This record gives sequence, C-alpha cells and structure tokens, in this order.
Amino acid sequence: MTKPLKILLMLLLTVFSLFAVTFTIYFFNLDMKLTSKIEPIFLKHYDKIKRDLYL
Repeated sequence: MTKPLKILLMLLLTVFSLFAVTFTIYFFNLDMKLTSKIEPIFLKHYDKIKRDLYL
C-alpha cells in the first residue's frame, strides 16, 4: 500500500471509531446517566457555598 492510502485508511478508521463511540453514548443516553450519578456530588458542593441573599 502506498503511504497516502495508509494515511487515508487510518483517518477513515479514526473518524468511524469516533462516530461509533459518540453514537453509542447518544443511543444509550449515557451522558445523562453519568450526569445523574455525579449530581449529588455537585449539589453537596454547591449547597455549602455561602450566598449573598440581598439583591
């Protein structure tokens, strides 16, 4: 195989792999599932922050 063909093949494989990963994340709604697991940690942190209640 020539060098440009190898580079093109690697580029196509990389693009397809990234598409497959992002499609899987989208299809199974994994981003929101991860967010729901992390939310209690964020809430605990932001509930500790002192707030200025005056507008």
